[in-house]
Amino acid sequence: MGILDIAFSPCPNDTFIFHALLSGKIDTRGHGFRAHISDVEDLNLRALQGLYAVTKLSFFAWLRLRDRYTLLDSGAALGRGCGPLVVSRPGGADLARAHIAIPGNYTTAFLLMRLWRPDARRVTAVRFNEIMPGVAEGRFDAGLIIHEGRFVFPLYGLEKIIDLGEWWEGETGLPIPLGCIALRSDMEALRADMNALVRSSVEYARTHPDASSEFVRAHAQEMDDAVIERHIGLYVNDFTVDLGDEGKRAVAGLEEMARCRGILE
Repeated sequence: MGILDIAFSPCPNDTFIFHALLSGKIDTRGHGFRAHISDVEDLNLRALQGLYAVTKLSFFAWLRLRDRYTLLDSGAALGRGCGPLVVSRPGGADLARAHIAIPGNYTTAFLLMRLWRPDARRVTAVRFNEIMPGVAEGRFDAGLIIHEGRFVFPLYGLEKIIDLGEWWEGETGLPIPLGCIALRSDMEALRADMNALVRSSVEYARTHPDASSEFVRAHAQEMDDAVIERHIGLYVNDFTVDLGDEGKRAVAGLEEMARCRGILE
C-alpha cells in the first residue's frame, strides 16, 4: 500500500508509543512508514504546508487546521497533572511587562497562557529546550515550559509562577488536552486503519515497556532514565489509548474557550 510519512516529536511519550509501529512489533496491515522526528512546533508549522500524512500536532495547531487534518482517537497527550508551567527566577515576574520565552506560537501551552493572562503579550518563541537556560541566564524574564521541564526546572534555579494544567482543571473540571495525532484529510480513507494501528502501537508499548527503551533513550535529549520514566508515566495514559467521551469533551472545551476569547477567529 506504499509508504506513509509519519511525524512525531523526540519526546519520550511519542517515541515510546510509536516504537512498535515502526519496528515491526505489530501488524501494520500492509502499510509502510517513514518516520520524521522533530520538535512539536516544527511539526505544527510543517502541518501548515501539509507535509506529512500522519503527524503529531499541538491541540491548538489542530484546532486551527481541522479543515486539513482529522483527529485520531489514539496517540494523544491528554490528562491531569501534566500541564505546562510558567517559571521565572526567584522573586517572580510582572507578566504584563515581562519578556517571556514560549515554545511556539501554535503550541497548546501558549494558548493556555493566552487564556489565563491575555495581557502577557511580550513573547518570543524559541525551542523548548532553550527556555529554561534562557530564563536562568537572564535573557528572558519568564518562561513557558513543557515536556520534561516540569520535572527539572528547579535544577536551573527557577521557581513556578503557575501550573496551567491546574488552572485549566480548576476552570473546567476536565483533563488538559496538549497534543494529538492527526491524519491529513486527503488520507481520510485510511482513518480506520490508522486509528487501529496507533492504538495497537500504544497498547504494545504499555504492555512491553522495556521494548522501546533504546529507541526512546536515543532521542531523549540527554534525559536521565528516571526523568524519562516519569515523563512516559505522566503523558502516556488511558487517554492515549483512546480519547473517549471525556477526552473529546476536553478538546471541545478548549475550542469553546478559545473561540469565546476570540483566539480562533
